[in-house]
Amino acid sequence: KTMAVKQKKSTKKNFVLDTNVILHDYECLDKFEENDIYIPITVLEELDRFKKGSEQINHNARAFARFLDSLESESFFKEGAPLGEGRGRLYIKIDGLENPVVEKAFSDRIADHRILSCALTLNTEQKDEPTILVTKDVNLRIKARALGMQAEDYINDKVPTRTLFDAAHEEYTDIPAELIDTIYARSEGIAVEELDFYSKLQPNQCFILKSDRNSVMVRYNPFSGRVTKVDKVTRSGITPRNAEQAFAFEVITDPNIKLVGLTGKAGTGKTLLALAAALSMRETYQQILLARPIVALANKDLGFLPGDEKQKITPYMQPLFDNLNFIKNQLHAGSPEVRAIEDMQRENRLIIEALAYIRGRSLSDSLLIVDEAQNLTPHEVKTIITRAGENTKVVLTGDVEQIDSPYLDAESNGLAYMIDKMAGQQLFAHVNLVRGERSELSEIASNLL
Repeated sequence: KTMAVKQKKSTKKNFVLDTNVILHDYECLDKFEENDIYIPITVLEELDRFKKGSEQINHNARAFARFLDSLESESFFKEGAPLGEGRGRLYIKIDGLENPVVEKAFSDRIADHRILSCALTLNTEQKDEPTILVTKDVNLRIKARALGMQAEDYINDKVPTRTLFDAAHEEYTDIPAELIDTIYARSEGIAVEELDFYSKLQPNQCFILKSDRNSVMVRYNPFSGRVTKVDKVTRSGITPRNAEQAFAFEVITDPNIKLVGLTGKAGTGKTLLALAAALSMRETYQQILLARPIVALANKDLGFLPGDEKQKITPYMQPLFDNLNFIKNQLHAGSPEVRAIEDMQRENRLIIEALAYIRGRSLSDSLLIVDEAQNLTPHEVKTIITRAGENTKVVLTGDVEQIDSPYLDAESNGLAYMIDKMAGQQLFAHVNLVRGERSELSEIASNLL
């Protein structure tokens, strides 16, 4: 019995959390099983700076503060607080914030170094239990390891992206030519069971069937249980240039599919296709909303830009206006389509907005396109999707390899997380665009540089 107790104690760990972990996921305390969690007082000071505002990180800071308040007791700062059955305890660490080893290595007196000092001090105090610093800041992880500390990324919401974004689409060969002829001849297509590999297909999966003499682009429609032909249809003046673009139009314009993930590198046409498809469905939805998160570059906030709030966000929204103007240019000036688009803008039925202004709303009878969704956390994506009301469709586009947020990567961003978790749902479809169509120069640069 004594050996068993000792063995259990030796496997228990102490985790020291950085501020960015809590801002990323305010429910992170539930993810550490029976291990103890330590939060340096410096983290609470940093969270205090984030409590005001309407962004998701501000909501997370407030939610975490409320949780701490519910745990607070006379013995909290001395003995910690239990986190529930099968869980460890939570401690607020108020000492050890100026470790001499850290001060010798790093002269700057900044919050990161106080958090690192706290972790290093705890590691020295409790040698029987390994102490691990958890941070989404890669530089802080490197600093910790340089001083002999264990440091890890917060990986609870990471997903394997290798299979999600490598290939454009599946191609199945050696299909009987007569079966493909049948798909061409019948608008309703064929029953999915006529394909030998039907059990491997995901709902709304788009793929290509090939025989020795013909081929066809198809989609498995889970609502009808059939495999139907996908055509290259021109919508809002935009004609698909490859199979994936045709697949994107197919799933976005099916009102039965309520959630679409559209991924691909720069120049593959993600935003343009989503907007063109949405405009072609203007009779289906009362409102079309096009939004993107604002990720300030060069560590500058919006405050440094001149003007009021609307003027400040205009530079960030310009790529969306560019796509809208491109569509207008493809249509004839003064044509009914162009007039309809301009009428929608005047009547506020076509809105291009910063995501922060849309996120708090409840959306009904709307089509929402969220551009650059790879810069959102999994919790932010969940918040957006759960706003969807009756007859609302959400399309998220982005490039998981082009992330501007310092605390997200290809495996932990909200877009990749959503696509991984929603796979297999009838209401969901994912299309990955791999071939650049912006220009020959853009394609070469994307591949080589």
